[in-house]
Amino acid sequence: MKDLGAEHLAGREGVQLLGLLNLYLEREQRFQPREKGLSLMEATPENDNTLCPRLRNAKVEDLRSLTNFFGSCTETFVLAVNILDRFLALMKVKPKHLSCIGVCCFLLAARIVEEECNIPSTHDVIRISQCKCTASDIKRMEKIISEKLHYELEATTALNFLHLYHTIVLYHTSERKEILNLDKLEAQLKACNCRLVFSKAKPSVLALCLLNLEAETLKSVELLEILLLVKKHSKINDTEFFYWRELVSKCLAEYSSPECCKPDLKKLVWIVSRRTAQNLHNSYYSVPELPTIPEGGCFDESESEDSCEDMSCGEESLSSSPPSDQECTFFFNFKVAQTLCFPS
Repeated sequence: MKDLGAEHLAGREGVQLLGLLNLYLEREQRFQPREKGLSLMEATPENDNTLCPRLRNAKVEDLRSLTNFFGSCTETFVLAVNILDRFLALMKVKPKHLSCIGVCCFLLAARIVEEECNIPSTHDVIRISQCKCTASDIKRMEKIISEKLHYELEATTALNFLHLYHTIVLYHTSERKEILNLDKLEAQLKACNCRLVFSKAKPSVLALCLLNLEAETLKSVELLEILLLVKKHSKINDTEFFYWRELVSKCLAEYSSPECCKPDLKKLVWIVSRRTAQNLHNSYYSVPELPTIPEGGCFDESESEDSCEDMSCGEESLSSSPPSDQECTFFFNFKVAQTLCFPS
């Protein structure tokens, strides 16, 4: 089979698509979570002091809920997960810090992706997420995350490849343009993001697997041939491709099963106590601030950066007692509103 090149991508737009694909392929490795750190997390047993895969996956599901609540786009969610995984693969994180870290990853991603008018305030995100930390804690943690990732937060993700592959396919195909549903493909990618194992996959491979499986479902020979050209141009070997394709297929099959806990798309619900409701006004912006966590309770970053680092800090830091009824007027009911296991 011929290579994917100027002969197949004729015209200015085709050349631009090919150039963008080459750029993404060149950049993707830089933004991969460190495999050693991911493997250590996968092998970690569940206990009160260690971060295990279940806690990581639950935090990604929380990120999905935050992006859904604030109306953020899929790119914000995928980038937040990338920042989270890269940081967790580099640092030894205690479970009590994970909530603050998740909020920071969401805010960092939102500031990169969203229009300024759509970026939620730090105080709003703190109240909605119930992360039990202050704006000062968030600011300090954002600085730690940014420094550890060398301020390279705008990553090349599987979503970038998914959109580009989709555009390339539509550029080539003679079939109906609506045959590949991008919203469905994005939802499938979110389902994969909710599982730690897929953080090890190259973004280019993960995106190609999703499109390949969809083309097979549609029984489109033309789409499969185009994707085969993309695979060859991206230098994705068969062993790697079929390994991840099998895992993605299994994940999507479980997602489609009746046993899977899918979001029911119910309207998000505010839960307030009777006493709070009596004093409730039109806005919650007048709610008193939560007690400030002492600045002295910072992270210990003395560990070697050549291995996973230990983010240990004082017991007071990022673990203040639950807010009183008046201190936190609104409580977001995650049991009703979270889209935890998989996105829609």
